[in-house]
Amino acid sequence: MFQKLITYSIRHKMVVGVMTIALIVWGVWSLVHLPFDSTPDITDNQVQVITQASSLGAQEVEQYVTTPIEMALANIPRLEERRSISRSGLSVITLVFEDGADTYWAREQVSQVLSGVKEELPKNTDVEMGPIATALGEIYHYTVRAKEGYEDKYSLTQLRTIQDWIVRKQLSGTPGVAEVSGWGGYVKQYEVAINTDQLNANNVTVSEVFDALERNNANTGGSYIEQNSNQYFIRGIGVVKSLQDIANIPVKTVNGTPVKVGDVAKVQQGHATRFGAVTRNGEGEVVAGIAIMLKGENFQQVIKNVKERIAQIQKSLPEGVVIEPFIDRTNLVDRVEGTIAHNLIEGGLIVIFVLIVFLGNWRAGLVVASVIPLSMLFAFGMMKAFGIDGNLMSLGAIDFGMIVDSAVIIVEAVVTHIHNGDFSQPAVRAAYLARSNAGGGFRLSQAEMDEEVHYSASRIRQSAAFGEIIIMIVYVPLMTLVGIEGKMFRPMALTVFFAILGAFILSLTYVPMASSLFLSRKVKAKVRDANGKLVFEHKSFSDKMIGKLQSWYRPVLEWVLARHKDVITAAVALFCVSVVGFKFLGGEFIPSLEEGDFAVEASMAQGTSLSQMVECCGKAEKLLKAEYPEVKQVVSRIGSAEIPTDPMPMERADIMVALKPKAEWTSAKTTPELMEKMEETLKTIPGLEAEISQPIQMRNNELLTGIKQDVAIKIFGDDLDVLTQQAQKVERLIKNVRGVSGIFVEQVSGLPQIQVVYNHERMAEYGVNVDDINKVLETTFAGAVAGVVYEGDKKFDVVLRMDTADRSAESLAGLAIPLDDGSAVPLQQIASIEYRPAPAQVSHEDGARRIYVGFNVKGRDVQSTVEEIQKLLDQKLKMPEGYYYNYGGEFENLQSATQRLLVVIPAALVVILLLLYATVKNLRESLFVFSAIPLAAIGGVWALWLRGMPFSISAGVGFIALFGVAVLNGIVLIGQMNQLQRAGVRPSKEGAVSVAEIIHHRIVESCMIRLRPVLMTALVASMGFLPMALSQGDGAEVQRPLATVVIGGLVTSTLLTLLVLPAIYKLFTKK
Repeated sequence: MFQKLITYSIRHKMVVGVMTIALIVWGVWSLVHLPFDSTPDITDNQVQVITQASSLGAQEVEQYVTTPIEMALANIPRLEERRSISRSGLSVITLVFEDGADTYWAREQVSQVLSGVKEELPKNTDVEMGPIATALGEIYHYTVRAKEGYEDKYSLTQLRTIQDWIVRKQLSGTPGVAEVSGWGGYVKQYEVAINTDQLNANNVTVSEVFDALERNNANTGGSYIEQNSNQYFIRGIGVVKSLQDIANIPVKTVNGTPVKVGDVAKVQQGHATRFGAVTRNGEGEVVAGIAIMLKGENFQQVIKNVKERIAQIQKSLPEGVVIEPFIDRTNLVDRVEGTIAHNLIEGGLIVIFVLIVFLGNWRAGLVVASVIPLSMLFAFGMMKAFGIDGNLMSLGAIDFGMIVDSAVIIVEAVVTHIHNGDFSQPAVRAAYLARSNAGGGFRLSQAEMDEEVHYSASRIRQSAAFGEIIIMIVYVPLMTLVGIEGKMFRPMALTVFFAILGAFILSLTYVPMASSLFLSRKVKAKVRDANGKLVFEHKSFSDKMIGKLQSWYRPVLEWVLARHKDVITAAVALFCVSVVGFKFLGGEFIPSLEEGDFAVEASMAQGTSLSQMVECCGKAEKLLKAEYPEVKQVVSRIGSAEIPTDPMPMERADIMVALKPKAEWTSAKTTPELMEKMEETLKTIPGLEAEISQPIQMRNNELLTGIKQDVAIKIFGDDLDVLTQQAQKVERLIKNVRGVSGIFVEQVSGLPQIQVVYNHERMAEYGVNVDDINKVLETTFAGAVAGVVYEGDKKFDVVLRMDTADRSAESLAGLAIPLDDGSAVPLQQIASIEYRPAPAQVSHEDGARRIYVGFNVKGRDVQSTVEEIQKLLDQKLKMPEGYYYNYGGEFENLQSATQRLLVVIPAALVVILLLLYATVKNLRESLFVFSAIPLAAIGGVWALWLRGMPFSISAGVGFIALFGVAVLNGIVLIGQMNQLQRAGVRPSKEGAVSVAEIIHHRIVESCMIRLRPVLMTALVASMGFLPMALSQGDGAEVQRPLATVVIGGLVTSTLLTLLVLPAIYKLFTKK
């Protein structure tokens, strides 16, 4: 089949040319429409169920809300994992489905279950599903603030109203936006602040005020009447429109005198209970919003839509109010794209240079080089067809040297064939010799050129084709990866596969056609040397260089062949040393991408007030802005947002630090150094614990495992106090382990709480029940929504509660509880009021209670850090009966990925061996070539060690890519030896020649003939990765281990292939 393709391409150049143009058009169109992002979205297939129950504490939320919902959801098909957090007033359940499950189907299943379980939940609970988004969904964070000079004109309540009813409303219809979440400021409400003294004086109860508000705020329609020739529609207008309208609502009549709402309460503009705030640059509070992208959308298109819509919204805002972004992922994506493009262009130029130098023919170099853009355009077309986004991972393993391998082999064979004048057509050969004898040059006709290209390309086609097939096939096992590593590396494997497939097709069609058209048809004449042999009068630079290399290589090869057993033993010993050395490399999942911004996880003592947290975050912002010129702006997100997909308590905050480009940094040169300095600065704030990470990294960790830190030790059991004790014990044990940084123990208890404990005997005496007391307690302190007020298209709740100034422990004790006879009794008469610590949060994993100890790893690899911790805990941590622990976070991902690689890499090796056997059709020779793989592994391990890099999944993929390329040179060398064996080549000396001498001569001649293609293949493959290995650009940290492994492996593989493979061949070949 390969033969027919080559023949057809040379004979039908016009067809191949048209197909090439069609490929260019398709590829360019696909590239223009290809979605680009910084990294692949590795978030699980998740559905979040968010339940708000403002009147319940953490334990009640767990018992009455979270557990019933979890149990109802447990039997949904294709559900893999359940996680939940129960906190005062809030339950967030995260359901992880199989990757193959359709998101909308999963949401439909959840929705059906929730519709049935809602009846079992307490009253006033609001259940909803989180937005259809992922960890990379938070694409645009912005603040809504007053410009300089307008600060006094707009309050935080007004700014929040602008965010909710102007910005959010207009932004919500943007194509590709799943949700717009508000954060910070005050959500405006019409507050009816009841005065308990006035209530008692007028003999009015809280319930009566609530009922009055509910019954006196509505419009109605009375159909219509006909009068004369007109039709009149009847409407009853009863809605309240102002504070005065609410104050005038009658509650009841006492002794003939109407008691209005305004007589027993202060009607004023208030705000909803706050669970979060946002501060900026140490200048005080602002209002923030987050545009959340719909899962599966094209990031570039959505962010473009968002920015266009924001520009429109800005025009509709009141004078002096501005929208200002503080995290815009476009910057990171642009930087990563720049790194990818920079590395690919540099790699391509290096490959072209190497090709021209080694081929000694610029036309040949350009024919091979033209395969690079064409195969990339083919890859872009296939990526678009298969729905693969362009990002750091999908485009991060492309090596132009690998791509052009088969083109190199074919063009080198054609150039060498024509250059040497060994023409396949007798007439042409005779004409050439005649011209040489006459001392003139020679030029082939187009038909003769076609025939010679066809002959030389056909002769080498099998080695070229199988070489590319082997490189392609080694990536196939990577396509079987699942989970996080599958999302990371399957797109990479597919993209490389597509690029090499494109190059493979081009090498059998376009390359022969281009070679016959564009390579020079002039053949240099030869002259006779002193021995009468025809040789070239003038040698090219390339020929001289290869001649010099051969003169150095031949004596080394002769020395190796004379001591072939010792050389093989040394190679085996070196491999064994490398295997041992591999154990000491350590391991991490994937090197962290430098995002260009920082995220500070800040926390204070349990129960810290929101106002205290706002003050501390303001101090932190001022410090960072004052001491680090690298900081562009700092925004702190305290507590939870309006849509609490990330349900933080009020004593925790994420401080987002937007940085200037790295070139403008002065305080530090590297990201870890700047992080360390900032952490030291933040330690000067009393009571504030701070650990610096990166926004996407932190969000990924959180959504994948429910934990923001790199690694977590998760402890399971029933009793929260015992869990806390065990977690604190773990913290004490691991805090001095090298590499452990920023230990965080989940705060599950110790929340300061005032508990009203009802006395049922006293209640029976007064004839009151728990429901009545709860209603009064909830309404007066938490507040109860009694209706709404419309201001145009804006809607605000009317809330009945006690005035903020009156809300205290004393007023709680004296709270009047109405009795059936119209009198009232103070709450303290029927209940005891106690100060007690209570559970702050209860976490579940698959229905079981758990607590975690989280930490980040700095200055050391994850694997060795966790292994040390494992040994330590195994020796010193003894859990009570029924309690156990395991590891989560990045280490869990690393273990899972390593287990899969232990299957994938052997599968790739077996596939290589089978393909080798299919190529050379001899098991012994297949094993000769296969020996290049352990030889290549030596270089990969040593390269990682020399650069101080741990083994990561990126490096593992590098080894797989390396093994495919490593065997190519072996195929070429063994193929040449077989060719000489079939041709019966013998040493040119008189007398009898032994078999050993024939084998020796065959090996030396084959190595000399194939030195150029072997060196060229290895150099272009390794040099193509060189920019990646040395790059310091954004995103390069993920590519560096992969490129390092391939380069190091190819160096040793090539050297050892040229030395050890001949030694192995000599040892095991008998004829």
